[in-house]
Amino acid sequence: MAFESIVFVQQDDIARITLNRPDRLNSFTRQMHAELRQALDDAASARVIVLTGAGRGFCAGQDLNDRAVAPGEAVDLGETVEQSWNPLVRRLAAMPQPVIARVNGVAAGAGANIALACDLVVAGRSAKFIQSFSALGLIPDSGGSWHLPRLVGQARALGLALTGESLAAETAADWGLVWKCVDDDQLDGAVDALAAKLATLPPLGLAAIKRIIRTTGERTLDQELDLQRDEMRRLGFTADYREGVAAFLEKRLPRFTGR
Repeated sequence: MAFESIVFVQQDDIARITLNRPDRLNSFTRQMHAELRQALDDAASARVIVLTGAGRGFCAGQDLNDRAVAPGEAVDLGETVEQSWNPLVRRLAAMPQPVIARVNGVAAGAGANIALACDLVVAGRSAKFIQSFSALGLIPDSGGSWHLPRLVGQARALGLALTGESLAAETAADWGLVWKCVDDDQLDGAVDALAAKLATLPPLGLAAIKRIIRTTGERTLDQELDLQRDEMRRLGFTADYREGVAAFLEKRLPRFTGR
């Protein structure tokens, strides 16, 4: 597929996907959804994926013009959610690779919630997160109503969702909504360093960490302990674990192969 609304670049083990409709604050169309699905397929061999937006914003969510609906005309929003947004959120959660959201500028509506659906969010200090649903009589979709209370608690989740007030990146980091807030001129360096670090770590272990932490709410403590035992047993038999131990004992850098 020739991409028109995103930019996809993979160098070594790091794939970078840029939402590329800066004139529309990178708001999503059907075409962008299709291209992003293809880019995530193309990134299958990468060890780390970075998702960001071109220009002055990360993503403004759904492009309302893309539906081609006349003002006041009814539209089935559930169809858009079911066909486009829900599969994307599920895909980001299920991918074995760590996915980093590099948030520059505004992340609003579904755009904010797609960032929160990634595994790690690094935001520039000028970035803002806006749950811009209540003004339209809608709810925080794209995983928003699930991620928000789990990340910041019910009181803050309700405040963000009901008022639609923008949340500054620094406050978002203080609240635990995102992993890190850095000065705008340090955003690229911070994301590059994080991606490079993750790309050198054992991919099977990272995939297991992502899977177990993302699903821990489904299990009791006893079930979690049993799963930890099973995962430690499985990972302990991998070549990467043996390589990590050998490199530590031999005082050299490890060379992990994902086996």
